[in-house]
Amino acid sequence: MTSISLAEYKKINKPKRRAKRPASVKKERVVSEGEAVLSQHLKAHKISFEQEFQFNADRKWRADFHLIGMGILIEVEGGIWSNGRHTRGKGYLGDMAKYNSAQGLGYQVYRYSTEQVKNGLAIDEILKRIG
Repeated sequence: MTSISLAEYKKINKPKRRAKRPASVKKERVVSEGEAVLSQHLKAHKISFEQEFQFNADRKWRADFHLIGMGILIEVEGGIWSNGRHTRGKGYLGDMAKYNSAQGLGYQVYRYSTEQVKNGLAIDEILKRIG
């Protein structure tokens, strides 16, 4: 039987660190599946929209979608079943401040889950609202 010191053992069994992403990759925003689908639905119905619309310059808050000329912001909420940012305390409180700010600035804010976008509920409700 061979014995090694604790220091040698730790050196051999170092936990592997994840490689950091390059700064250029961090700045690129990845569009979620729900956002991609809603974008297709809005285009199909010829609804003018802007993605990543900055509605509050002071806080630099952005909405996933802004329906141009209608004062409507749409948020596609992800991670609702996986303990994502929108369902944990700090993220939830931040979202409330963001949405209250948007409403205070005169926008109507509608929130949909990725599933609601994919099954067509979101576009059906949007069409009724802008009807």
